[in-house]
Amino acid sequence: MTFTTRPEIAGTFGVATSTHWIASAVGMSLLEQGGNAFDAAVAMGLVLNVVEPHLNGPLGDLPVIFRPAGADEPTVICGQGVAPARATIAHYRAEGLDMIPGSGLLATVTPGAFDGWMLLLRDHGSMSLRQVLEPAIHYAEAGHPMLPRVAATIAGLADFFREEWPTSAATWLPGNAVPEAGALFANPDLAATWRRLVAEGETVIGREAQIDKARAAFSQGFVAEAIDAWMKDACVMDAAGGRRKGVLSGQDMADWRATYERPLSVDYGDWTVYKTGPWGQGPMLLQALRILEGTGIEAMDPNGAEFVHTITETLKLVMADREAYYGDPDFTEIPMDVLLSRDYAQARRALIGPTASLEQRPGRVPGYEAWADAAIARAGTQTAQEAGAGAGEPTMAHLTEKRGDTVHLDVIDRWGNMVSATPSGGWLQSSPVVPGLGMPLNSRAQMFWLDEGLPTSLAPGRRPRTTLTPSIGLRGDGAALAFGTPGGDQQDQWQLIFFLRLVHQTENLQAAIDAPLFHTAHNQASFYPRGTRPGHLMLEPNFGEAVIADLRARGHRIEVAEPWTVGRLTAAQRDPSGLLRAAATPRLMQAYAIGR
Repeated sequence: MTFTTRPEIAGTFGVATSTHWIASAVGMSLLEQGGNAFDAAVAMGLVLNVVEPHLNGPLGDLPVIFRPAGADEPTVICGQGVAPARATIAHYRAEGLDMIPGSGLLATVTPGAFDGWMLLLRDHGSMSLRQVLEPAIHYAEAGHPMLPRVAATIAGLADFFREEWPTSAATWLPGNAVPEAGALFANPDLAATWRRLVAEGETVIGREAQIDKARAAFSQGFVAEAIDAWMKDACVMDAAGGRRKGVLSGQDMADWRATYERPLSVDYGDWTVYKTGPWGQGPMLLQALRILEGTGIEAMDPNGAEFVHTITETLKLVMADREAYYGDPDFTEIPMDVLLSRDYAQARRALIGPTASLEQRPGRVPGYEAWADAAIARAGTQTAQEAGAGAGEPTMAHLTEKRGDTVHLDVIDRWGNMVSATPSGGWLQSSPVVPGLGMPLNSRAQMFWLDEGLPTSLAPGRRPRTTLTPSIGLRGDGAALAFGTPGGDQQDQWQLIFFLRLVHQTENLQAAIDAPLFHTAHNQASFYPRGTRPGHLMLEPNFGEAVIADLRARGHRIEVAEPWTVGRLTAAQRDPSGLLRAAATPRLMQAYAIGR
């Protein structure tokens, strides 16, 4: 028997897994009450807003991939808000910026997460708004044990909050003191906001009508009004070192709603893997599978140097394409048919050599060559540097103690409904808390460029190209897999490694998650200040000295991580027999899978 850090959870009633044990327990609780996977996912997502406030919030971003039992393919919910009406390149340039700061008011787009959850609940859930919000209200009101990582994040920003973001100081420094790790922490303003949303929803009759009423109260009522009033006068310090006003308005919130989309997919062996469109980075995993299916990856030692090298070089190629070609397909024609084709993959595969590449090498897609040239030029001007206070998406513990990552959840119920979601944004270090609401705005606008003519150029109504990327896989025999991870640019890197090990080495979800992980920061980062680290490769030390030495000899610029710090994967699977299985990473000691 292979040793795993935890048992793979298995049963027939339901499984819930996420990056925090309380959220997983809440999800299982709703399944026990008779709710379905969609009810459970929404309740988990709202609880994660409370217990991991350094990683996500109600004013953040949300991609969801879900599959109702028996559906031919999953569906995507886009809870990713768009750039405000006044968010023009000219305006940001006039503010003295050549890059959008990673924090502060100019970094925000229209909040999307709450509406995304409500859309899922209304159309596919079975429980009331009150039922799914009650757990989050409880933990915001009664308190929850403060994670050591949250306490460290707040401690690192305490003076900044006191001096520059007093509304954040009032929320995160109760009694003007840094919260203690493990002590109960409450957010009464957030609890009051949610209680009011429930109350306003219940002014009408009917489950769906109540949910829509709460959506309206959020996007057009008191939440939007509070944000609009505050944004008119607020002028706060951002990661670029200046005090600036934002451009988000209540009208921006009134004009936007979460939407449904078809996913993108590719076949890999017996599996079909589904991801969001190119407004997220998810298609890079699909591109990677296309390239790797012709490399003999299935026969390589999954903990060996050849496996690590081949995947790393593949990731460099697909991430270069991400930087050149991905963006909002509602605004710009994105050549995904070319990028996901086998002919294109064959040409890209031929570029993988025996040594580590130090170049940025996007492909040359006919008619789009200017985008590739621009990506190469951008990357050549950026090197890794300090991001500044509150900047960027938190990614992993080895970067600094002020950083964590985002959050993820997977749920499958007894009927076979399944959800994979990666909520993020609106974290406590991204923006000041909006007075009276207990929640900060997001900072996803930092993924836009302030140059014209790109698929990721800032423009009103355009979605940023995010890193958020949940996954669902369907196997020909009826098996269904939901998986994902936090981690910014690393998300699809870790997911790819997990999936390949699961398909080619072990069917045990926990074993595939426990195996040593790696990633590269070779390509341009998605987060301010958008640095590059050519040839970089970070590995966990349990690959062993011989493998690490081999990779160094191939030219990789090796960074050895602290043990058990790379990746925060969770996964859930339904087998053709009806058996449900789930797993969660032991890394950072807070993710958990529950089921029976």
